[in-house]
Amino acid sequence: MAHRIVVVGAGYSGLRAARRLARSLPEASVTVVNPRAQFVERVRLHQVAAGYRPREYALPDLLRADGAEFVVGTAQTLDPRGRLLGVDTLAEPLPYDTLVYALGSVAQAGPAGAAEHAVTVADPGQARLLRDRVDSLARERGTVAVVGGGLTGIETAAELAESHPELRVRLLSAGEPGSTLSDRGRRHVLATLHRLGVEVCPEAKVVAVYPEGVELAGGARVEAGLTVWASGFGVPDLAQRAGIAVADGGRVAVDSSLRSLSHSDVYAVGDSAAAHGPGGRPMRLSCATALPLGRYAADVIAARLHGRSPRELRFRYLIQCVSLGRRDGLIQFVAGDDSPHEKVVTGSGAAAIKERVVRYAARSATGR
Repeated sequence: MAHRIVVVGAGYSGLRAARRLARSLPEASVTVVNPRAQFVERVRLHQVAAGYRPREYALPDLLRADGAEFVVGTAQTLDPRGRLLGVDTLAEPLPYDTLVYALGSVAQAGPAGAAEHAVTVADPGQARLLRDRVDSLARERGTVAVVGGGLTGIETAAELAESHPELRVRLLSAGEPGSTLSDRGRRHVLATLHRLGVEVCPEAKVVAVYPEGVELAGGARVEAGLTVWASGFGVPDLAQRAGIAVADGGRVAVDSSLRSLSHSDVYAVGDSAAAHGPGGRPMRLSCATALPLGRYAADVIAARLHGRSPRELRFRYLIQCVSLGRRDGLIQFVAGDDSPHEKVVTGSGAAAIKERVVRYAARSATGR
C-alpha cells in the first residue's frame, strides 16, 4: 500500500508542502484537505477589504497537476492514535500514515462584543464583508475604527483611508503602533498615516465592542459605524483537542525538523508550528516563514521515507514588508533573528518591492 500523506490546510505553507511532496514522492498518496477550493492570498486581504479583486487559484487544478488529491471540507476531529482525520464532508474519517498540520492562524478572540459587532481581515469572507460595509459607510461619510497597532492594523487602516478618503479612519492601539519596527520605520509609518488622514490613538486598549463603537480601558467610548478587529492572531485548537503537544498559544510543539514532540507521524508548518529561528526566537506568523517551512517539512518527510537523514533547516529573516496604501510602503531591514535594523526603504519604491514580494509568495505556493 502507498504511504498515505494527508496535508490539512492549503495556505502558503500547506500548499507548498503538498505540491513538493507529490513531486518528490510519486509512489506515495498525497491528499490535501481545505475548507475552500481556492487558494487565498491572505497577505492581500486588507486590499480585498478596500475593493481589490485578487486572482483566483483553483486548488483542485493546482494539486492535480502535481499528482495530489484534494478534498474540500473542514477538519473537525483528529485521532492521532488511530491516525484518522475527521472531515465534515466525508462519511468516514480520512486515514493517514503521515500528517502535515498546516491549519494556519485565525483572528485572535477579542473582548466582549467583538465576535458579534466587529469584522476582521483574517479570512476572505470577512474581508469581503468588510469591503461591502466600508463602501456603504463611506457613502455616509462615516467612521471606521481599526483596533490593533500591529502591522495588520496599520496596513488595513492605511488601505481604507487611501481608497475611501471620505471615510474617517481611527487606528486604536493598546501600545505604540508599529512597536516591532525601528525608530525610522515607525516614524515613516506614523507620518504616512497622518498624511492619509488616519487618526492614530496610542495607549487606547479596547475592552468592549458595541454596534456603535468601542469602549476603552478607563471607560471612555469611541464612536464608530464599523469596527475592524485586527489585534493579533491565534490558531485553531484541533491539535490541542486531539492531545498533540502544543506550546503557548496552542501552536504545535515541534523539534528542529518540524516533527511533533508528542507524535512522530505528525509535522506542523507555517503559523500552526511553534518553530524557532535564529537565536531561539519564535518565528514570525507570515508567509516569509510559511513558505520555507512548508518546503523544508516536505524535504524532511521525503528524506525519512527514503531512509536518509534530513538536512538541517537553514533560515534567517531579511526584511519586513509593510504596505501603506497602494503608493507608499515600508521595507524594514532586519537581522536574521527578525530584530529590526535602522535601515529602511520607504515611499513608492517600498510599495513596489512589497508588491513583488507578494507576487513571488503566490508563485512559490501555487507554481503559477
